[in-house]
Amino acid sequence: MTQFSIDIQEDLAQAIKLPPSEAPKRLRRELAVRLYEKGLLSFGKTRELAEMSRWAFHDLLAEEGISRRYDIEEFEEDLKTLEETN
Repeated sequence: MTQFSIDIQEDLAQAIKLPPSEAPKRLRRELAVRLYEKGLLSFGKTRELAEMSRWAFHDLLAEEGISRRYDIEEFEEDLKTLEETN
């Protein structure tokens, strides 16, 4: 598995207007929302990045005023889920 991290300078990290304990979680969610908005990552992958359920991430997108796209990858994911439940 390929992983990477983003280093943020201490003064920038302190300038983020979030409690330090909340910042990593919020930054993951902000990144996920922007990647989805720009079409750089699918809904399923962005919700994984955000570490949120499908419905919670859908609600987050709505709060941010971002419309959901339904692409072939999501369709195939939904088909797979339906097959697994039958």
